[in-house]
Amino acid sequence: MKLIDTHSHIYSDDFKDDIEEIISNCRKVNIGKILLPNIDSESIPKMNRLVKRFPDMCVPMMGLHPTSVKENYREELENCKAWLAKGDYCAIGEIGMDLYWDKAFVKEQQIVFDTQINWALERELPIVIHARDSFDEIFEILESYRNSSLKGVFHSFTGNTEQAVKAIGFGFLLGINGIVTFKNSGLDKTVGSIGLDHLILETDAPYLAPVPKRGKRNESSYLVHIASKLSEIYQLSLDEVAKTTSANAEKLFNIELK
Repeated sequence: MKLIDTHSHIYSDDFKDDIEEIISNCRKVNIGKILLPNIDSESIPKMNRLVKRFPDMCVPMMGLHPTSVKENYREELENCKAWLAKGDYCAIGEIGMDLYWDKAFVKEQQIVFDTQINWALERELPIVIHARDSFDEIFEILESYRNSSLKGVFHSFTGNTEQAVKAIGFGFLLGINGIVTFKNSGLDKTVGSIGLDHLILETDAPYLAPVPKRGKRNESSYLVHIASKLSEIYQLSLDEVAKTTSANAEKLFNIELK
């Protein structure tokens, strides 16, 4: 059994004192790969250093996070684009729209999202979508790409069954993390209404630690608790959950577990 954490920020300062232990914990529980989404220009050096340190385990993405879209978004985009041209990145991410924290840059978020979708199409890469309080806005943008080769994942999916079906209809997978273990999230019921074939696993570390680690700093090794919850929901073995979700991730991100 090998699992893939398709979304983890373990390059952040939260892990600067014990990253060796974090990686060791992953190896002990058969986490084979950890995919690292970028945030903005400040996170790129940290992310790239971690990839260089653990090249067999860590795989980077490149993109501009919607909460980092401010007045200087053009400069940030140019920086991401320059790195994309000279690095080996598995996806454009994490990108999308976030209308939860700040609605002052809605138009700019739409422009940045659309720009990065086109990068993905040009480079034949998947996109990793951050969608917070913005499903309708994101679906509207994706509609114009319905007949293209665009593919990707709705990271940290928290929508209802209708939104899940719509996302899948665009050819996207759903990224499931610790929220599925939260008692009142309702995500377990949504997940149970769709097939495992449409899912990949993620932690979003250091955020959203799953039960029984809820409230603590999340880490990639806790992915086993998310996989365990899915095995309970689908009444499948942990091996079957790992096999299906890892195969989905390998195919989407063009990576290979060894």
